Amino acid sequence: MRLLNEVVIVTGATGGIGDAQVRLFARERAKVVVADINEDKGLKLANEISGGGGSALFVNLDVSSGSDWNSLVEITLDRFSKIDVLVNNAGIYRTESIQEENTDDWDRVMSINSKGAFLGTQAVINSMRAKKKGSIINVSSTTALVGSWRGGAYGASKAALLSLTKHSSIQNAKYGIRINAVVPGPIETEMISKNISDPEGRALSESRILLGRLGSPSEVAYAILYLASDDSRYVTGTELLVDGGLTAQ
Repeated sequence: MRLLNEVVIVTGATGGIGDAQVRLFARERAKVVVADINEDKGLKLANEISGGGGSALFVNLDVSSGSDWNSLVEITLDRFSKIDVLVNNAGIYRTESIQEENTDDWDRVMSINSKGAFLGTQAVINSMRAKKKGSIINVSSTTALVGSWRGGAYGASKAALLSLTKHSSIQNAKYGIRINAVVPGPIETEMISKNISDPEGRALSESRILLGRLGSPSEVAYAILYLASDDSRYVTGTELLVDGGLTAQ
């Protein structure tokens, strides 16, 4: 029980990787704040966790809204009195090329994927600093490290998370707060379903991966669990690749 009585906030909690995290953290006996803009799915997930003997609280959150973040922190502290871990997991994905992208959608991707993590870090940091302990994990992507014939806005937004991780880890280490990034490769979730919906698209994605297959949400969740727990107490400012060897080539 690596997260016994730890209070963990997961954003984008109803997506494939988010759902896997919430369920894993609950099994590790964390008190989980299920933060998502999808109220129906979020309430259902939190109720499943609580009904199974765990501890979960759903909070409706638009990660791009500073007032929503302030409300989430207030609700969490009122319910659990502390915040131990924040996972900035929320994100949206677009496949349009740079030439095809429009400014409104570019801004939306940046607002959710990058600004959301910035606002989340700001929102929880004072609580963590007060108790001289905390862990923040930013969920980035291998598209932050290598180019692709798909997209552009998504990769740029995820690259910003890597820089945010470095800067915020340096600025908060003296307060006992560790800040790291997880960098997943292609993970079999609804987010990339369009890319792998036909055999040719799946084969193309898998051909770039040394292990020859797409990853699963639970494999990313276990990497995040490591960074959330005291198992990684000497790890900060780093990027943990969970990509099947994609970026080794």
